[in-house]
Amino acid sequence: MTIDRERSALAVRNADALVFTADMYGIQFDQLAALAGGERAARAAVARWRTLGYADSARLSPGPAWVWVTKAGLATCGLSYPPAQPALSRLAHIRAVTAVRMALQSTAAYQLARPFWRCERRIRSRHGVGVRQHLPDAEVHWPDEAPVAWAGECWAVEAELSPKTVARTTAIMREILVRTGDYGCLAADAAVPGKPARHARALYVCSSAAVGTVLRARAELGPLAARIEVRDLPRDALL
Repeated sequence: MTIDRERSALAVRNADALVFTADMYGIQFDQLAALAGGERAARAAVARWRTLGYADSARLSPGPAWVWVTKAGLATCGLSYPPAQPALSRLAHIRAVTAVRMALQSTAAYQLARPFWRCERRIRSRHGVGVRQHLPDAEVHWPDEAPVAWAGECWAVEAELSPKTVARTTAIMREILVRTGDYGCLAADAAVPGKPARHARALYVCSSAAVGTVLRARAELGPLAARIEVRDLPRDALL
């Protein structure tokens, strides 16, 4: 089911925000308010979702409460994700990736081109269980006809909060950039020499703690380094 069909099937307040929340595993209330057009609108949406059994909420971390989509809500959205409360160990990362998505979606180029944000949850649902590969935090698919210089490209997005080793980060970057197949393809098709790369570039959005490692890892890539973009995390990205 496409995003547009998912939205049109939802006769609920702020249907786009419900699908967004489902895609991101969950969302903290201040981010939902920014997405829904203010605190009042967000509170009304959550109240309606809870009444319908489509969402639940609780204070899982410092700061505002979290909202996530239930099994009934996922079914209504046409999504086959396993229902789950956001994992406590991943809350900081979920918030950071959500902040990156919202910041990118607020740009003029994004609004003009209307690309598809393919979230990690969608990638993981296609990828399957038991296959050991690195999954990006998201992909951004720019339409072929988009009025931007990078029309037709697919970007991998990585939100980096805490530094890995330089060697590990370099290995992940190289794996992303040499990949040719979609996630969930046969292992033999994942990186085929001579085929076009799946990701035209990888966008690394980093905390101050992680940016040094990311820059050092990029420097290890040689010619591939030109396809790595490094940016700062949005100010409101931290938990």
